[in-house]
Amino acid sequence: MLRKIMFAAVAIGLYSASAVAQDEDGRWYVAPYVGAVFNDSKRDAENAAILGLGFGRYLSPNFSLEGEINRFDSDLELTNGSWQVTGIGLTGRLFFGGEGWKPYALLGAGTARSDRDGSQKDSGFDFKTGLGLQNRFTDNLSARFEAVYRFTQDNKSILGEDDYSDFIANFGLVYALGEASSMPEASPEAEAMAEPQAEQLDSPPADMDAPPAPINDDDNDGVLNDIDRCPDTAAGQMVQKKDGCPVQEVIDLRGVNFDFDKCTLRTDAVAILDNAVEVLKNNDINVSVEGHTDSVGTDAYNETLSDCRAKVVLDYLGGNGVAEGKITGSKGWGESKPIDTNESAEGRARNRRTELVRQN
Repeated sequence: MLRKIMFAAVAIGLYSASAVAQDEDGRWYVAPYVGAVFNDSKRDAENAAILGLGFGRYLSPNFSLEGEINRFDSDLELTNGSWQVTGIGLTGRLFFGGEGWKPYALLGAGTARSDRDGSQKDSGFDFKTGLGLQNRFTDNLSARFEAVYRFTQDNKSILGEDDYSDFIANFGLVYALGEASSMPEASPEAEAMAEPQAEQLDSPPADMDAPPAPINDDDNDGVLNDIDRCPDTAAGQMVQKKDGCPVQEVIDLRGVNFDFDKCTLRTDAVAILDNAVEVLKNNDINVSVEGHTDSVGTDAYNETLSDCRAKVVLDYLGGNGVAEGKITGSKGWGESKPIDTNESAEGRARNRRTELVRQN
């Protein structure tokens, strides 16, 4: 009866948590851990070290489901020999809070195989519950601490007992496999800089005998009158190629993406930067290059990484013909100026960005 109640509690807990989860991260992970088992006095065994390995998946940023295997080997207290226990089970973890160390509750169930001194062997039901803390240090790597109560009910009686209550304290690492959710779409400014020409509308063939239409650019902004929606821009003002309207003071180079933990330009960034080169060459403006990161990692590390990314963009612009006087410098702001939440993969992706900031 007790076994049925515990299985039902686990099933209800895992279902209720996963039912409200949204597949926002969706990555699988591996989770090795090491800890200490404080044995029930009924085992007549000393406390021991435990080793375990989990393999699971984040069903949402706040819930994971993990299968695991673990083992501990305790020396007997009154006689020579040992008590060996191998457990296999499934555990759900429900996280709370925001950034930094996040508390969580866990609930799990499985089976445990016992071998006492090689002569008394048994297997039975295994149930555990507990609390933990987890902190992510990079986009893939986290660390966690757990305090767990584990109840084991054997099928046979060993030493006249058929159930045991043990306590476990452990430390583990969680390594997420693959990259986080895809990057968001490029901003309007980045799309404008990436477009080599304005979109052309379908029109009937022109009369061969009609005189050609005059080609004019009255405000000298590089955008012809027939597609210029802002025909009175001031001289030297940076405009979008698709409609001739001014670009914002801060130009978000959203398409200039970097691989995680790197500051090397990817091939998909070149087209956007090449258009930025042309805009800077053809307009009398000065800009600075600024880099930003999400909140994963320490403040000092993120500032160094964003500095490196801003410097790479600056070097590319200068190396492709932008006059030195038009770029006033580069600076990395780390995680200090987010434009979105750091609580989701999509928000963190938006915060990992490089910008050109106008200086005049």
